[in-house]
Amino acid sequence: MRRLTRGLLIVLTTLVLASCATEPEPPSVKILSSSAPVDPTLPTLAELQPQVSFWRKVYSTWKRNQVALHDDRYLDIVYGVLTLPESGDESQTPEQKAFVKGHYENLKDLLAQVELKSASNIPMTPSEQALANHIKNSSGGSAAFFGASERLRTQRGLRERFKRGLEISGRYDATFRKIFYEAGLPEDLACLPHVESSFQYHAASSAGAVGIWQFMPGTARHFGMLNDAVDERRDPVAAAHGAARYLREAYDKLGSWPMALTSYNHGVGGMRRAQEALGNDFPAIVRSYAGPGFGFASRNFYAEFLAAREIARNPQRFFPEGIRFEPPLNLDRVRLRQAVDVATLSSYYDVNSWELASLNQAWKPAAQQGRIALPAGTMVWLPAGTITRIAQRGVAGQELVLADTLTAARLR
Repeated sequence: MRRLTRGLLIVLTTLVLASCATEPEPPSVKILSSSAPVDPTLPTLAELQPQVSFWRKVYSTWKRNQVALHDDRYLDIVYGVLTLPESGDESQTPEQKAFVKGHYENLKDLLAQVELKSASNIPMTPSEQALANHIKNSSGGSAAFFGASERLRTQRGLRERFKRGLEISGRYDATFRKIFYEAGLPEDLACLPHVESSFQYHAASSAGAVGIWQFMPGTARHFGMLNDAVDERRDPVAAAHGAARYLREAYDKLGSWPMALTSYNHGVGGMRRAQEALGNDFPAIVRSYAGPGFGFASRNFYAEFLAAREIARNPQRFFPEGIRFEPPLNLDRVRLRQAVDVATLSSYYDVNSWELASLNQAWKPAAQQGRIALPAGTMVWLPAGTITRIAQRGVAGQELVLADTLTAARLR
């Protein structure tokens, strides 16, 4: 059998086996009405702290040239952290992938051997016994042996990506917090893009989610963010308003923030099914629920959020080298009172159409190119000072637009 590479470190785990033929009936599910008050706190949940600790390391300790080998369900089992050969880039080279695969397969073999020998009371080699002792000393105890080889997973460090997200968040944080505050929701929901996209504007998932808030097309249409001319998923501020509407609706239907935030990944319907199976005990859902599509990402979504929030609250603690936050937004914004094409906007505001398109990347190509008009109600970004300049100019025709009262025309 191939030997495990020296230097792999083993850390504690929690392993809980749920296997009773006579399970009690799940507690009844209480769903809040739309008029119910919102819990202003986002609970930390002591049971999730092993997962939160893991994601803190992913976001603030492990770099992109490092890969952790860990248990995919009990995240306080981190077997080791590999340093990739050559410099770390956004994507791994074939050589780096082969390097990780070799270590992964070696460890998988060793875990399978330990599991077999433990179950059969067969004497172990010193390296096998050392691994067994570490697992046995974890909170999962000896039961953690079973299935460990099948739960082995790799996780690349995201320190550089998260730090860059913190820098970009300086542009939006105050605005996002104001949006959630005015919606009667916890302001810390502004941290959600750290989990969804690391504030990467052009983020797009293979499933079709787009923008820093990662809305799927169907959800965007449901909340009025997507039409033939505009895709507000690509406007961080407009999408934040959409996120506030979504999260309020999810909270009203599911009754807690851990459930509502996890629905951002797994869907409200999916979380309702989890409640029907296990009630309102969110840690129990994370620990035991095995419904369709409720995999690694869904189980960890709320823990990732808690880790991201903690780092965002204390950036100097986690990035002592310092962070260069981008300056807050300093743009004017108006809401169209009627359908208007880009050429008319450009002429009225005396702003080049290419600059308008650059500021308003939510506009689809047909709208940017003037083939269709922007519909009434569309929010339009303008260079800072444009509204003041137009007011001073005193030109007739100001019924064309209505200043956005939500942002007082200018965002700073």
